[in-house]
Amino acid sequence: MTQFAHFTYHDNRLFCEDCDLERIVKKTGTPVYIYSYRALCEQFQSFASAFESHKHLVCYSMKANSNQAILNTLFNLNCGADVVSGGEIKRALLAGCDPQKIVYSGVGKTEQEIAYALDQNILMFNIESQQELLLIQSIAKTKNKVASISVRVNPNVDAKTHAYISTGMKKNKFGVNHQAALQIYQQALVCDHINPVGISCHIGSQITQTQPFADAMIILTKVLHDVKNMSISINYIDVGGGLGIRYRDEIIPSAQEYANSILGPLKDFGATLITEPGRFLVGNAGILVTRVLYQKQGETSDLFTIVDSAFNDLKRPMLYGAYHEIVPVIKSATDALIPTNIEGPICETGDRFAKQRPLPPLKQNDLLAIMSTGAYGMSMASTYNSRPRAPEVLVKDDNFFIIRERETIEDMLASEKVPDFILQMPPRCPKASTV
Repeated sequence: MTQFAHFTYHDNRLFCEDCDLERIVKKTGTPVYIYSYRALCEQFQSFASAFESHKHLVCYSMKANSNQAILNTLFNLNCGADVVSGGEIKRALLAGCDPQKIVYSGVGKTEQEIAYALDQNILMFNIESQQELLLIQSIAKTKNKVASISVRVNPNVDAKTHAYISTGMKKNKFGVNHQAALQIYQQALVCDHINPVGISCHIGSQITQTQPFADAMIILTKVLHDVKNMSISINYIDVGGGLGIRYRDEIIPSAQEYANSILGPLKDFGATLITEPGRFLVGNAGILVTRVLYQKQGETSDLFTIVDSAFNDLKRPMLYGAYHEIVPVIKSATDALIPTNIEGPICETGDRFAKQRPLPPLKQNDLLAIMSTGAYGMSMASTYNSRPRAPEVLVKDDNFFIIRERETIEDMLASEKVPDFILQMPPRCPKASTV
């Protein structure tokens, strides 16, 4: 577990920093998300320092994990925010983010979201189509404001990652090609409520090689030269995010190796560099603790271990076939390993965290830690099967803080309403007429 510096065993008991996980679980129950404050701070500082030779702004990709305590932690470290919705803008502002450190990405910004972003005076919109440019111009004109924008370039670079999170190829919906980008910049010059200040690019997520980043930057520099010839001053170069983390045995570039692949092609441009790390900052800073409910032997060779967390808590294994390391919270006295399926309680066969995973012998009420769930865990959770979402806990040293309470059934029902005409119906449907 070398990638988990702040999740370690002491006397065969798993700790987060200096806090025994069993102590947390006695307070919160299971399932529960647990994050390390130290891991968050150290990972951010490692990333930011890799770019210290160049004027830069780190904008955390909030979709990875948008809990207010996580956001406050990062914003206190002088981090900005990469947002993809009006809701994320509001979360960022509530957590204390400087609006001039917020970049707004995404292919489907609504009129209401654009208006809200303009009212908050965010740094810039990363726009993805000419229609979006014209809508922003129209709304900004109505408000007598000037919107700062960058154009997202699609470099047609294979990020060599899962197809669902690859965003920089021409078959993807994101961004525009070189010529289309130039046309949008040309259009921006005649829009009196638009200020083209940047250029952006993002090729995907969980990228484990530096070459795709370097390739994308080479394409981006070509666009930059052409934009410069249009007498447009580019003040910001937003290179997106995408640097991966180690889930299993991946060899991940260091933050410095990643930075070098970005800075090399861009060394001749004096603009502020914007980066958008998400998973890299929070992924290995969090775990999901779950409890064994039952075990049973299948009619084939599979041993089924049913736990109390499900894909409504952690969707990645079902959605992407993603691997997450799973370890016992209390180490077994034996070195024996037994292959078992770690299954959730939801009534779908895909509700599985691991298949034939070698683990120590397990029994009812044993606790398991599903590792590397700080990113795209709670942020993608749902209430499917009317299952309340798990609580979240932040650990600092030997103290822990509940940063999201466990959802209740009452919480889920609170926003639902039954129309009067249904309530006024007789308790039973009338009998069907017979012919």
